[in-house]
Amino acid sequence: MDPGCTMGLSTTLFVMAFLIFGVASMKNQAYFNETGHLPCHFTNSQNISLGELVVFWQNQDKLVLYEFYRGKENPDNVDPDYKGRTSLDKDNWTLRLHNVQIKDKGLYQCFIHRKGASGLVPIHQMSTDLSVLANFSQPEIMLTSNRTGNSDVMNLTCSSAQGYPEPKKMFFRQTTMNSTTEYDAVMNIFQNNVTGLYNVSISLSLSISSDKNVSFFCVLQPEPTQTQLLSLPYIIGAKPTEPPQPAREPVVVTASVLIPLIIFLCGVAFCVRLKKRKKKQPGPAHECEAIKAEGEESKQTDERVENRVPERSNEAQCVVNILKTASGHRSAAHF
Repeated sequence: MDPGCTMGLSTTLFVMAFLIFGVASMKNQAYFNETGHLPCHFTNSQNISLGELVVFWQNQDKLVLYEFYRGKENPDNVDPDYKGRTSLDKDNWTLRLHNVQIKDKGLYQCFIHRKGASGLVPIHQMSTDLSVLANFSQPEIMLTSNRTGNSDVMNLTCSSAQGYPEPKKMFFRQTTMNSTTEYDAVMNIFQNNVTGLYNVSISLSLSISSDKNVSFFCVLQPEPTQTQLLSLPYIIGAKPTEPPQPAREPVVVTASVLIPLIIFLCGVAFCVRLKKRKKKQPGPAHECEAIKAEGEESKQTDERVENRVPERSNEAQCVVNILKTASGHRSAAHF
């Protein structure tokens, strides 16, 4: 056999064996809107210079994310969807994918070639299966209809939003002093067409005992390997057994009306009494008239004084007494 043919066949078999058995693979996770890592794990045991290396990453659709060509970045072959979203850590040959979206999940491959005189020679390859996660919001319980006096049936709804992937299970958990009960429900699922994130909700209608305090929790199981998400407790109290207290509002209204009315009536009575008293009390004109009458005749003076004697004025009474005394003395002298 031609030695050249033998060498060419050996090289071909070596490359095939490398591609079949020498490909390393791993699983990795990234969170929505954060940075994912796509390692290549190239050790460069042969100490090959960067000027001889051609390195690139591509996704499962064969679209190039990043290319490092003989010591320099080469953006010419990079798909527009990944431009400006990647950076290379040359110390450990790991590609960082920034602002990860749900659509970025899938298989990625790293290829490293050595550029020689005869062309590109593959020396390393690695695959990474990237999964994308988004944390659901804390479940929240809402009361959609309350129980009435004639019925103990209540309707509860629980919802959680902006998560990925689709959760495995969502249910209600009821707890009392002596027991715990779980209620499975059909999960309503809505996926945003732009972000790919999920919003989920469940509903429950059940009869609640009126003489017990009951607590409800909503439980969301995102993935079997992830921690359950628990809502805050929703507490439903027992119905009150005592009759409701009578309303006091009318009493307050009556008092607010009666008090001003009583004050008003008292004021009116006081004014009427004061007016009557002023009519009976003589004024200063009476005193002046009595003093002026001192120079008139005795008989006329006595009659006027007797007709104008004030009932309740001490000062006026004193003036009258003086006039009477003077009149008596005049009469005695006349006879």
